[in-house]
Amino acid sequence: MTPLLEITVYFTILTFITVALGAVIRNREWTADGLTIGLGNRDNLNDPSPLGGRAERAAKNAIEASVFFVPLALVAHAAGLDAEVLFGAQIAFWARVAYVPIYLAGIKVVRSLVWMVGAAGYVRMATELV
Repeated sequence: MTPLLEITVYFTILTFITVALGAVIRNREWTADGLTIGLGNRDNLNDPSPLGGRAERAAKNAIEASVFFVPLALVAHAAGLDAEVLFGAQIAFWARVAYVPIYLAGIKVVRSLVWMVGAAGYVRMATELV
């Protein structure tokens, strides 16, 4: 497996963890009521706590980030441009690693700056492909 495909797997694992963590925190699944909600249809969700709302939004953002990252990585691999795209992929990945706890902690300006660093990684990946 190439380093680009390896980081794509890690990006996908990070996305899964973020989505799962978002649901657990959003629904307070460590409580009996929260676990009932988490295992149910989620038809009547309680309002999330501030942390729960941030966790839910971080999860949605992680999915959105995957929509940019994964296709660029797979196209680069198919085109034999793994090495050219790897640095941008690393930037994007490590920005995601930093983004999730910063978002959960509610650090507003830093969160946006880290998001922009991640976006710069996607741009770097894309510019190597065109």
